Amino acid sequence: MLKSLLLHMSESPRLQRFATNASFSRKTARRFVAGETTSEGIQAVKDLNARKFSATLDNLGESVNTTEKATEASDEYLRAVDAIHESKVDCNVSLKLTQFGLVLDEDFCRQNVERVVQRAKQYNNFVRIDMEGSNVTDATIRVFRNLFDQYGNVGIVFQAYLFRTQKDIEETLQQKARIRLCKGAYKEPPDISFKNKSDTDSNYVKLMKILLKSGIYHGIATHDPNMINATKQFVTQEKIGHDEFEFQMLYGIRRDLQEQLIRDGYRVRIYVPYGAEWYSYLMRRMAERPANLMFVARNFFRG
Repeated sequence: MLKSLLLHMSESPRLQRFATNASFSRKTARRFVAGETTSEGIQAVKDLNARKFSATLDNLGESVNTTEKATEASDEYLRAVDAIHESKVDCNVSLKLTQFGLVLDEDFCRQNVERVVQRAKQYNNFVRIDMEGSNVTDATIRVFRNLFDQYGNVGIVFQAYLFRTQKDIEETLQQKARIRLCKGAYKEPPDISFKNKSDTDSNYVKLMKILLKSGIYHGIATHDPNMINATKQFVTQEKIGHDEFEFQMLYGIRRDLQEQLIRDGYRVRIYVPYGAEWYSYLMRRMAERPANLMFVARNFFRG
């Protein structure tokens, strides 16, 4: 019932117009979304850099259904990569392949992403390909591997709650590619994913250890204090330097933990979403996994 309601809210033009014009909803969104324009995203990154955080920019949008919208997404990312270079901020970009036309045509999507990867390569910058639902996992990995083999400045995300992830990580490490490890936010069927949080947590810690022992610079993406503490304990035990990996966290989520990690001498990269699609972004994240609703609600009132 809740999922259906949230999906209806995300797809209703009337509700979207009301929410995007309502001061409370815009205020709520600005806690978790940097703004609607590239310049607002860059300003948020500047503010983060001043507090010793690095960042990754994500232009909101996914599952586009026309080639025109996919090309527009590619164009916007070119503007973002240019703006990062011109403003000299410590930042890269993250993108979702369904925003670049993956569900329309895989080769068309790859070409759209390739434009961004090439531009970032010119600036000695980096592009992270986000992982989405399991229906596009194989295609996402194929596009990533093709672009990594050609350019090298591309990383990928893997989700600890999928059974397949250890195998995917081990294969990707053979390419010497950079990985972001997260727990996973999409609702997946029980035949391919862990259903109990304790099982996901256990797998996350196991995968974190595999990554950090690889000698490659990876991102450990979590807001869970238990996962953070497990990572701290492991790097201390294995004498892994604080400059050999980074923690990654979402803009506006657990800012207290973010600041503490910086004070403790760790590297922290903040995932900064921006764009006009902020309303749909928030509603879909809630609908995909209703537990996300409580997660966001709790963090709205935290430091």
